[in-house]
Amino acid sequence: MILSPSMAAEEAKRWLGLAKDDLHSAEVILNSRQFYVCAFLCQQSVEKGLKALLIKKTGALLKIHDLVLLAKKGGMPEALIEKCDALNNIYLETRYGDVSGIPPSKKFNLENTSPFLTRAKEVIAWLEKNI
Repeated sequence: MILSPSMAAEEAKRWLGLAKDDLHSAEVILNSRQFYVCAFLCQQSVEKGLKALLIKKTGALLKIHDLVLLAKKGGMPEALIEKCDALNNIYLETRYGDVSGIPPSKKFNLENTSPFLTRAKEVIAWLEKNI
């Protein structure tokens, strides 16, 4: 279903709010040392933010998890698409413990998770300015 421009703007704001909520939760959870959950929420935050951008632009929700494809369809700058690419595999790695051969709770730590939070913050900041 394609939304009217005014309905799309409202729905985009709602999705951006969900993205910001996930980003805030990722920050809180990082401090509790649940690193794989933080990583997952970083990916989810960016995914929801990108979907907000596409809803605003097209009036439709694209039901995929590929952050790079979402970012390209949304017309993001290449530097931010690269940040999305770095977050892209987190969805699979945190949802399905057999993807990397290491349980997510053992794979993620402060050193490899903190950059995900930084990247997610940068993408969400750009989205806030462009939605």
